[in-house]
Amino acid sequence: MIPAAIANSAAVAEQSRLYGVPMSVSAVPDHRVRPSATVLAAVVVTVAAWASAFVAIRAVHAHFSAGSLALGRLATGAIALTIAVLATRTWVRPTAREWAQVVGVGVVWFGLYNVTLNAAEQRLDAGTSAMLVNVGPILIAVLAGIFLGEGFPRSLLIGAGVAFGGVLLIGFAGRGGASADPLGVALCLISAAAWAVGVTLQKPALRRLPALQVTQMACVVGMIVTLPFAGSLADDLRSAPAGPIAGVIYLGLVPTALAFGTWAYALANMNAGRLGVTTYLVPPLTILLAWPILSETPHLLALAGGAVALVGVALARRR
Repeated sequence: MIPAAIANSAAVAEQSRLYGVPMSVSAVPDHRVRPSATVLAAVVVTVAAWASAFVAIRAVHAHFSAGSLALGRLATGAIALTIAVLATRTWVRPTAREWAQVVGVGVVWFGLYNVTLNAAEQRLDAGTSAMLVNVGPILIAVLAGIFLGEGFPRSLLIGAGVAFGGVLLIGFAGRGGASADPLGVALCLISAAAWAVGVTLQKPALRRLPALQVTQMACVVGMIVTLPFAGSLADDLRSAPAGPIAGVIYLGLVPTALAFGTWAYALANMNAGRLGVTTYLVPPLTILLAWPILSETPHLLALAGGAVALVGVALARRR
């Protein structure tokens, strides 16, 4: 017990040095330890901000194309995060492997995810989009089974089947009785896959690198990936009213710079599976926000499908 305690204390000291903040033994990520109040606060901020993102994207989609909105959001977030990194001086030289992991996060989760989600929300309401994207935790479990040797327990197979049934219900649902746009559904599922791949790559990078630094690096990479949309963004900015432009800035500052940062902090201090469960709160919160702000309510069949999909995700995460 004494050697283990010494090793644990050494690990804590090393994490304290890397993150630039004091950490106790209880702050070391461990599924047996209850998250601290700071970690729980980070989770709450993440969930609320990401729910608002679905609504904000829907609110500005008429004035910005999918690519230009992604670039505007990521550029705003990259500037804010770079200022934060410079102000806190939380930089650790990444290894070649860590660079590859973070670049992968930036390309897939920040770049691809944002473009496909923006395109999806031009075809689907905010609540339906949120429900579809939140099959992501199942995809994370599948990737872990394939690449991390976690296997495929019966609960995963059952949950995946239930969640897929929920996705089919959403696909058959629509507003006013029409079927949901199949391309919009497909784009949301691509976004969910991008999220799953991003988390799978991000988790190992957070073992040594500060959460703020990982978020900043990935956001800058995502911005670079979406630079081909610079011309479209310039055109959209010239024609868009002040309100939608403010919406793009909000998306960059809150759901991107703040929420991706709080997510990374929570992921560095929490079991990935437990953290993924918290995102189940995003779809219902999105629907509650979209109702008064956008006057949007998904079709009842879509709501039922979303509930079934989330039950499937919960079943898949059981041990």
